Amino acid sequence: MILSAPYFADATELGELLPLTKTEFVTGTESKKETGELHVPEVGDPDNHQAFTVCFAMDYLPGTNNTIDKPAEYNFWSNYIPKMSPAWPGKLLQLLYPKPSTLVPTALGFHPEGIKTGDSLNLWNYRRILNKNNFQQGSYAGDISSVNWPQNDYTLGNLIGATEKEFKHHVDRAKQLSLSLLYWLQTEAPRPEGGYGWQGLRLRRDIMGTEDGLAKYPYIREARRIKALFTVKEEHVGVANRAQVYGREAAKKCADFYDSAGVGSYHIDLHPSTKGNNYIDFDSLPFQIPLGALLPQRMDNLLPANKNIGTTHITNGCYRLHPVEWSIGEAVGLLTAYSINNKVIPREVREKQNLLKDFQNFIRKQGVETRWPE
Repeated sequence: MILSAPYFADATELGELLPLTKTEFVTGTESKKETGELHVPEVGDPDNHQAFTVCFAMDYLPGTNNTIDKPAEYNFWSNYIPKMSPAWPGKLLQLLYPKPSTLVPTALGFHPEGIKTGDSLNLWNYRRILNKNNFQQGSYAGDISSVNWPQNDYTLGNLIGATEKEFKHHVDRAKQLSLSLLYWLQTEAPRPEGGYGWQGLRLRRDIMGTEDGLAKYPYIREARRIKALFTVKEEHVGVANRAQVYGREAAKKCADFYDSAGVGSYHIDLHPSTKGNNYIDFDSLPFQIPLGALLPQRMDNLLPANKNIGTTHITNGCYRLHPVEWSIGEAVGLLTAYSINNKVIPREVREKQNLLKDFQNFIRKQGVETRWPE
């Protein structure tokens, strides 16, 4: 099959169009020599990627028994201790994890009726997507919570560049991890009031629209990234790195990109990786999306429309969040329309001052913010 069009936008979760179109890209971690970033390792590794997660949804019906069949890999996952540096504090399936910003072992709580669990975060509330009390009585049997937790992050293999067989192998094992987590919650998780497990937890297959009750596709945190005309580095958005490079005053505001085509805001949040890195989590600033990061160095009609833009492994940690991805896709869609209507190629929009100004005025009229308010 041959597809032809003036432009293609790669909105795939893994940047699948980049190798298909021979668009230059990078993967994994860069080295200190390559980017000079504060939190980058001395030695890079293109196969070192953040964990992915197979999510699921559940509700809670007290007095019922909805325990699933014991997953085939439960004995493995219930005893599994992640091999991380710095070390993970014990088994993955427990209510304890390294706090991302400090890596200090931190207790978590769980109670499916939303009851406060001391000073610990109640994981049920953490990802609750529906509170039955917000609806007419009887509309829902119970609250619904989605499960995208530290306990079901999968780090035992990569999906980027995987063969079809490898991809299926790792996704199947990640599904086993998620089902094992549910089974553990139903049978072994410690209850604050004493005892173990909540048999009333029910896997909501209807929410996910799947027979196994798990998400149709894994939640991907990291993709192939284009070699872009401009690459966003930690010094542009990271508080500590900006202070180190440009001084304390610069650490109050992100880099101001003259070619901004959108905005986003999230701290730099990297989950444990396939090569044993623990959380990397630190402050960043509300940031802009530079047009140069959306433009491949060589290709003229392939544009990244997801987490595959010109960031580093580190800055991907704040540009990867869903609202930012949506803003990236919006910018790419508008850039494509503008280029076609004005009979120019996208890189010309950035290179020519009059076109860039006109394009930015155009997207602002569509409601796109290109700068944060002072």
